[in-house]
Amino acid sequence: MSNAFFSPLALGVFVQALLLSLGLIVAIGAQNAFVLRQGLRREHVGSVVLFCALADALLIAAGVLGMAQALGERPGLARVLALAGAAFLAAYGIRALRRARHAHRLEAAGGSGAMGQAAAVAQAAAFTLLNPHVYLDTVLLVGSIGAQQPSGLRSWFIAGASAGSLLWFGLLGFGARWLAPWFARPRAWQVLDGLIGLTMLVLAALLLRHAAAGA
Repeated sequence: MSNAFFSPLALGVFVQALLLSLGLIVAIGAQNAFVLRQGLRREHVGSVVLFCALADALLIAAGVLGMAQALGERPGLARVLALAGAAFLAAYGIRALRRARHAHRLEAAGGSGAMGQAAAVAQAAAFTLLNPHVYLDTVLLVGSIGAQQPSGLRSWFIAGASAGSLLWFGLLGFGARWLAPWFARPRAWQVLDGLIGLTMLVLAALLLRHAAAGA
């Protein structure tokens, strides 16, 4: 990070990656429900949050660095992936805005018995690594967008995207008892989906501008 330490450009890349990560990860799903359940039960919260955040960080880093090598060998592929990424984000944003029109809520995953730390981490691993969307989001989408950043700013992108994951899982796990009533309110999710939709459309526009600049 030293090449662009504390520069406005580096900060902008960090924030863009953080918002992208949050926009993709904040959704009603089995992984989030499981982390919320562990937080409500106060069972191995730190281990579960740390595993989920580290798994995302490793997948994001692998995606960015792997895609950077692939795009370095095929410069024309960068513009194609930028356009594809913009289309995906635009579609994701529109879907989130449509979702905001309907009421839905996040409830903690079921299960009555307490589980050991190893079992909790194993279950978190299953929810994380057996979900094909996690690879599409972290390795392909986030990786291809991060790989198009200048080499000196890629570490900032990885840090921002990883921070978004850690922030979300930390809030979900350690703030579960405070956040659970909020997550149970459909109106709150409608507002959140609206914000996610707008954020994704803005990021899609930025990615389109990046593709046009590289044409």
